[in-house]
Amino acid sequence: MINLDHISAAPLLPEVKEVMIDAINSDLHNPSSQHQAGEAAAERVEAARESVRQLIGAGGGKEIVFTSGGTESVNHAIKGVALASRNGGNHIVTTNIEHNAVIRSLKRLSGFNFKVTSLPVDETGRVNPDDVAKAITDKTLLVSVMHSNNETGTIQPIKEIGAITRERKVLFHSDAVDSVGIVPVDVDDLNVDLLSFGSNRYYGPHGVGGLYIRKGTRIFPLLEGGVQEHNKRGGTENVIGIIGMGKAAELAARDMDTRMTHLLALKNYILAHLPEYIDEYLINTNLEYSLPDLLNVSLKYIEGESVMLMLDGDGVAVSTKSACATGSLRASHVLMSLGLSHADAQGTIVISWGIGNTASEMDRFFASLAESVKMLRDMSPLYKNHSNMS
Repeated sequence: MINLDHISAAPLLPEVKEVMIDAINSDLHNPSSQHQAGEAAAERVEAARESVRQLIGAGGGKEIVFTSGGTESVNHAIKGVALASRNGGNHIVTTNIEHNAVIRSLKRLSGFNFKVTSLPVDETGRVNPDDVAKAITDKTLLVSVMHSNNETGTIQPIKEIGAITRERKVLFHSDAVDSVGIVPVDVDDLNVDLLSFGSNRYYGPHGVGGLYIRKGTRIFPLLEGGVQEHNKRGGTENVIGIIGMGKAAELAARDMDTRMTHLLALKNYILAHLPEYIDEYLINTNLEYSLPDLLNVSLKYIEGESVMLMLDGDGVAVSTKSACATGSLRASHVLMSLGLSHADAQGTIVISWGIGNTASEMDRFFASLAESVKMLRDMSPLYKNHSNMS
């Protein structure tokens, strides 16, 4: 299998797997226990927290809360700030292209008298910071804008937006699940108060993530029970997953420049050679501001899901939209926000590669894609009508 669906989950690195197996074999105790075995587990958790802190430039370990993944982190950031700041306002600003974790969290809050302003993006997929500034009122308690989009890979002007929220004294959250560990992310440089991220995107384990909470930010705990995670998230920590996440963070920080060079080379390779194999397609990724490891492509006159299934049968894995939206028959809200037609949005595949992929694998992907596209277009009435008109 050629894995070109890293956006759903990158494979676990051997070094990460090794430290997790070692942790399992060590029979680590509950890190909240006061005896020596508990303290040993707590030390491993704090070492991982330090690696994560360094990866995103947090000021201290207490600013990092370990979670079950990006979805929990987003929910905690949005709902936690809303509940903690309710007396100070009830208005939240976001964009039309956010992940469902953001959209559904805000929809839930709207049932409790919170007001949401969702801003459009331009045809390249980016929000205008001036629109954010205009949307902020004296009732605004939070702005939430994703760092990079999980379907298009387009990166938002987070630093500029953060400068605005800092000046207006409004809290700023960014969903950076698809950016942290892939491109440089520094919370101070970006002017964010809260940052959500996950482990599996940068070759760590599934089911573990983190939420950066800047010191002094008021936030209610999403999970209540014990006093774990500096009293911000009750419940025994996922020690094995956290240890794996910490190792993945350490490797991401160490190897980021090398990885980005490799990923960007593959991106340029795809852009250069794809026209040799297929025609009539759209690149929906902003090529000036985007992740180095993802391209969103609309293939005209056919359905992206059919292409995905044919490629899968040929040993190539791609996706058609966010894994969290799989099963939905609706066209991607992200692509519709870019102004695509319903047909073009439904004809989309998402190609995302990793540090283990090669140019020769891309050549195999091209050949399989060309065959799949030809077969599907030969059956497509849309394509036949287009050909007759031509």
